[in-house]
Amino acid sequence: MNNQRPISSDDEHRVLQFRPRTLPSPSVKRGSGTVQPLRVAPERLDLSRYEQPRAEPDNFRQRMLANIAALAFTIALTAIGIWLAVSIADLRRTQDCVLMGRRDCVKITTPHI
Repeated sequence: MNNQRPISSDDEHRVLQFRPRTLPSPSVKRGSGTVQPLRVAPERLDLSRYEQPRAEPDNFRQRMLANIAALAFTIALTAIGIWLAVSIADLRRTQDCVLMGRRDCVKITTPHI
């Protein structure tokens, strides 16, 4: 195998100095012109620019009912998921018992007299 290195010039191995954007950088001479840094006024960091006037006021009763319905749906979905996981685990236990050749795998419930 032939180990040859490509011929490289000094232009390929140049280290550039990066300055943070938060500090104003001095003007830089490039070629025949001078590059001036951008000066942008900092914006306020609040949410007032997203506020919009509303045609009608909020209906808090409807919002609370929607929140209660969403909470009930979430609780029902969680309960169904837990029931499904327990049912699948019980079915798997019963199936493993049957595949081992045992005969007393299914629980038989008898009413008390």
